[in-house]
Amino acid sequence: MDGGFTNPVIPGFHPDPSVCRVGGDYYLACSSFELFPGIPIFHSRDLVHWEQLGNALDRPSQLRLPPTTPASGGLYAPTLRHHDGRFWLVVTNVAGDGNLLFTATDPAGPWSDPVPLPGVHGIDPDLAWDEDGTCWCTVAGVTQIPIDPHTGNTQGPPRRTWSGSPGMKAPEAPHLYRIGGYWYLLIAEGGTERGHGVSIARSTAPTGPFEPCPDNPILTHRGTDHPIQNTGHGDLVQGPDGSWWLVLLGVRPRGGTPGWHVLGRETFLAPVTWVDGWPVVGDLAPRPPAPPWPLQPTAPAPVRDDFDADALHPNWVSLRLRTAETCTTRQRPGWLTLNARGGSLDEPDVSFAGRRQQHLSCRVRSLVDPATGRGGLAVRLDEDHHYEIEVDGSVARALARIGPLRTVVSSQDIPPGPVVLRAEVDVAEAGHCPRTGPDTVTLGTESPDGTFAPLATLDGRYLSTEVAGGFTGRLIGLYAAEGTMHADWFDYEPS
Repeated sequence: MDGGFTNPVIPGFHPDPSVCRVGGDYYLACSSFELFPGIPIFHSRDLVHWEQLGNALDRPSQLRLPPTTPASGGLYAPTLRHHDGRFWLVVTNVAGDGNLLFTATDPAGPWSDPVPLPGVHGIDPDLAWDEDGTCWCTVAGVTQIPIDPHTGNTQGPPRRTWSGSPGMKAPEAPHLYRIGGYWYLLIAEGGTERGHGVSIARSTAPTGPFEPCPDNPILTHRGTDHPIQNTGHGDLVQGPDGSWWLVLLGVRPRGGTPGWHVLGRETFLAPVTWVDGWPVVGDLAPRPPAPPWPLQPTAPAPVRDDFDADALHPNWVSLRLRTAETCTTRQRPGWLTLNARGGSLDEPDVSFAGRRQQHLSCRVRSLVDPATGRGGLAVRLDEDHHYEIEVDGSVARALARIGPLRTVVSSQDIPPGPVVLRAEVDVAEAGHCPRTGPDTVTLGTESPDGTFAPLATLDGRYLSTEVAGGFTGRLIGLYAAEGTMHADWFDYEPS
């Protein structure tokens, strides 16, 4: 790889990374918000190449996301740790269940049902164990409380610790570590937007008092023209050779002013050195130097799914709930079947199955059979911001929902029977125009000979966080608005 690697290491909507190492293996968890299944779990042997093992919360008994869960609600900021021979995952479900703790002997699952933490209030929970076995749970704010991780009971009162730099908002994403003779408290601050940063403090005891690093923030891109922005929410990990690394979230804004990011917050990697007992974060370039060990590529996620397996690949997600009655590969073997339950993509409980958009440019195609239903292929940010190519009988329509406005952009007659739907996302070149959007989304159908018949080309900025708000990124997938939709295959191709 020419002595380097490409950032982000996990592209697309994979925010709030938390990492741990067990021997020569690394495991990483990310936030998933209103998606089901929840909390993707990744494995790597080199911190650069990551393979998704599964999703930690893949049963309704683990994850309750009622239809009232708003977009960007649900699961916030997990912490993944390995202690005493087990994996521990703690996360906040802001949809109503609060902080929850899960365990597993194998990170690929199955994970346990949740252990509620009713005495732990706040988001972004962290777990750390001291020498006498006390488990400390630290949350955004920053507040710390000892807990029994087996029962979820608190074992003392909460106490405030170091809450970040003076004048900085949103001290969050705390992680507590014992490194050498100190306990280090790593936090994010400044908000998860352009002011985001990583800061750190240390103490000789896990409870403090904490001395802030004189060079805080140890990482931020605020006020710069760096191509990676919103950098923060980091987690430290040590390699087997003694080197240190930071996984963190960032975004890649495109287009003119103010810059629009459409893939959500992604997972990046940066090297860390230690100077006078403080971590110094190295270059967070799109192509930093590689770790000082052989890179070991993992199996890439499939770009094409023929739906021949009994279950979907773990990179497929639905909205708030997925049941065998609404989404299955068994009803019509070799096809994905979606049975409508909630109307259009404007509805929070629509039958939808898709994957994260992970590349700035891509082409997505799917052969669908709309004989007994209405639905199609969608590029979605949330219920109020989505574009889709929809088939209804012998008509294909390009639809756009932008805030309170919903319109049929164009339509065309199509022959009866299965049809290939196609969406192409192309990066826009901003040049010197401050009003250029980040990309365009072109929707249409494809003839049997591969000819593309576009119905609409739409400005991608309206499916960006800067326009829609929230914490998520785009999904591209299939939906059923009425009746039953079948898809024979789905092909996602970076371009």
